Amino acid sequence: MKEFQLRAWEIEDAKALAQAADNFNIAKNLRNVFPNPYTLDDAIWYINDSIANAGKKQINYAIVIDGQAVGSIGIFVKDDVYEKSAELGYWLAESYWRKGIMTEAVQMICKEAFETFDIVRIYAEPFADNAGSRGVLEKTGFTYEGTMRSGVYKNGKVLSYCMYSVLREEFAV
Repeated sequence: MKEFQLRAWEIEDAKALAQAADNFNIAKNLRNVFPNPYTLDDAIWYINDSIANAGKKQINYAIVIDGQAVGSIGIFVKDDVYEKSAELGYWLAESYWRKGIMTEAVQMICKEAFETFDIVRIYAEPFADNAGSRGVLEKTGFTYEGTMRSGVYKNGKVLSYCMYSVLREEFAV
């Protein structure tokens, strides 16, 4: 597996972020808030937002390989009746897919989230046809809870998405 690190976003990451994120094969598996094409302005906005919200019920890191940001991973604590749950989201530059990087990154950030926040559950909602992301979650101990049929609208199509979760007591630290 390629060596990588998770670290806080820095404004100097903007160019590398824009290059890595500007890929339809990434964007098609993420919510519409993730733009395609992904511009330098998008990267600057995202990094500034991540810096401004650091420590505010979230952990949001750059995935860095050879000094370059090549992906993003975050845990976002929910509110109201969901205050004991947090959502996991991530993406990685396509050239690094299927190398075990994201599986290890998910393990690392989930461990930190359970140590940092008073939560009992971390969940993720990959699109049903995103086999790569679903495989990452299954390898890291997440439980498949079900498919939300025709639950999202992306790129002009109604799609299904899956619910996965891991509970604090299930997570191997």
